[in-house]
Amino acid sequence: MGKFTLLKKEGRARRGRFETVHGTVETPVFMNVGTSGAIKGGISTADLIDVGCQVELSNTYHLHIRPGDELIRKMGGLHKFFNWERPVLTDSGGFQVFSLAKLRKISEEGVAFNSHFDGKRIFMGPEESMRIQSNLGSTIAMAFDECVENPSPYKYVKASEERTVRWLKRCRAELDGLNSLPTAVNPNQMLFGINQGGTYDDLRIKNMEAIKEVECDGYAIGGLAVGEEAEVMYHVIDVVEPHMPTDKPRYLMGVGTPQNIVEAVYRGVDFFDCVMPSRNARHGNLFTWEGKMNLLNEKYIDDGRPIAPECSCPACSRYSRSYIRHLFKAKEALGMRLAVLHNLYFYNDLMQKIRDALDAGRYEEFYREYKDKLAMRRED
Repeated sequence: MGKFTLLKKEGRARRGRFETVHGTVETPVFMNVGTSGAIKGGISTADLIDVGCQVELSNTYHLHIRPGDELIRKMGGLHKFFNWERPVLTDSGGFQVFSLAKLRKISEEGVAFNSHFDGKRIFMGPEESMRIQSNLGSTIAMAFDECVENPSPYKYVKASEERTVRWLKRCRAELDGLNSLPTAVNPNQMLFGINQGGTYDDLRIKNMEAIKEVECDGYAIGGLAVGEEAEVMYHVIDVVEPHMPTDKPRYLMGVGTPQNIVEAVYRGVDFFDCVMPSRNARHGNLFTWEGKMNLLNEKYIDDGRPIAPECSCPACSRYSRSYIRHLFKAKEALGMRLAVLHNLYFYNDLMQKIRDALDAGRYEEFYREYKDKLAMRRED
């Protein structure tokens, strides 16, 4: 079991510490997403240390498809496989099943679907997801749930969230059994439950009340950041947060922009993840303390300044906007790599500054200063 200590609160914003078998996580925290066991853009686990990453997130579905969770188990688990000693969270595969699988059939047992990779028919349910994640040996395993589109009909969402509760109970039982085996890659593997209920307040509350009855190491809010307006997402957090245990981490899945994170911390969230920093960087879209910028813009062609003069990342410490823009235009892989390093550093630095503000009792001031500024376009 992980131990979460709530160090202090400012309004609903929380400053915490989560102790795991793979090290201590200071929260609020952003988890850097390495879908197939690596961050896209040529980023190594050594780089992740350099940019201040505390938790790496990998994808159960993708690793099950390739190279296969049995192979990773044979190699000693994910931590040994990609040489990373800090915590790893694996998602359950549920989101990918619902977003990538064209042909899928949902039943009480689980979901039958065709792999997006080779078309092979696959079945995944709570037990299968737990077995795969047990083979991976991650620090935190996510429960298998159904992620519905927003908006979806009330009747369907109700049936889905009720099934998600039943699936969580099956996940808990299966993982307990797997952890007790002498052959377990990580016998201390933790389980986070996931809140669902679409955009219906009553279903979200009902689901949260039900899943917190299942003993988990943390609880996530799922099914958001899938196209709905940001205000809808903030509303769902506001509705669910009062019903979440105060002594367990809260994780908002798949979120998001720097502005989203500042807003969600303000509302009591502890954990975040998103592919946005690396995905945007690979197209020259960068985040800075003075707002967003597109490095491919013509005005940077002869700009000798760093991406962000206020930044201490490996890219800003050594190279100019002009040079990194040239690398993109010349299709040199180094351009993407430097841009991704910058964005990952920025996100981890953002979380550090959020924690510092909470430690100093001035998060309200931080929130007021940056909640809009981070979403604006950088002018210089």
